[in-house]
Amino acid sequence: MLGAIAGDIIGSAWEASGEKRFDFPLFTARSRFTDDTVMTVAVAHALLDERDYAATMREYGRRYPFVGYGTHFHRWLSDASIGPYGSYDNGAATRASPVGFAAVSADDALAEAERSALPTHNHPAGIRGAQATALAIYLARSGEEKEAIRRELIARFGYSLERTVEETRPGYRLQLAAERSVPEAIISFLDADDFETAVRNAVSLGGDADTMACIAGAIAEAYWGAVPDAIAAEVQDRLPPDLLLITERFARRYGLAGE
Repeated sequence: MLGAIAGDIIGSAWEASGEKRFDFPLFTARSRFTDDTVMTVAVAHALLDERDYAATMREYGRRYPFVGYGTHFHRWLSDASIGPYGSYDNGAATRASPVGFAAVSADDALAEAERSALPTHNHPAGIRGAQATALAIYLARSGEEKEAIRRELIARFGYSLERTVEETRPGYRLQLAAERSVPEAIISFLDADDFETAVRNAVSLGGDADTMACIAGAIAEAYWGAVPDAIAAEVQDRLPPDLLLITERFARRYGLAGE
């Protein structure tokens, strides 16, 4: 799942900037982990120790309260009496990568992704975003080729994935809705030849850069088997010990290389 965190940190410096460069510096003084990383680690911890998703997300969110949560999610973190609030944005998709790495089957990936989404994102579109991300990761780490992954995601979710990044980039704008950002993140992976290109593709669309690079980076790690060493080192240096500890535990449990 280090690929998801890498995408988040790399994209954080360009979030909502509208910047459409492909040749941007991967790491700058503004590169930091955001809510996407914190919630990804929370989901990983819940899977590792069979913990409740909502309770674990609240625990981590309250530990890191100022990392870019949306208004509704921030209220949900603060008040345990608040239940799911019908979100259809891409938040559940960004935290779903551990589900894809831990899944033992496609059906398991889909069912567990839904469970990880439901504490907040109980809108069908929000659930589909989480499921598409987790399934893409499961298929990628299972050795499926890109075209098979593309066909499966189109068939199950009806996403438009035939476009290239070059075709998508000119007219694309910031979108938080899962249906208008998760497909583009997946395309960023499908249209890449290596991990770094997948992340650069996602950021270069000029949208929700950290979130989309988080999703693309997670799928890319599953497909190519690891995060490049130089990128992994930069990411690890930017994580506090508690987040790094869970990331490393998860990697050992599920056999992820280079973490």
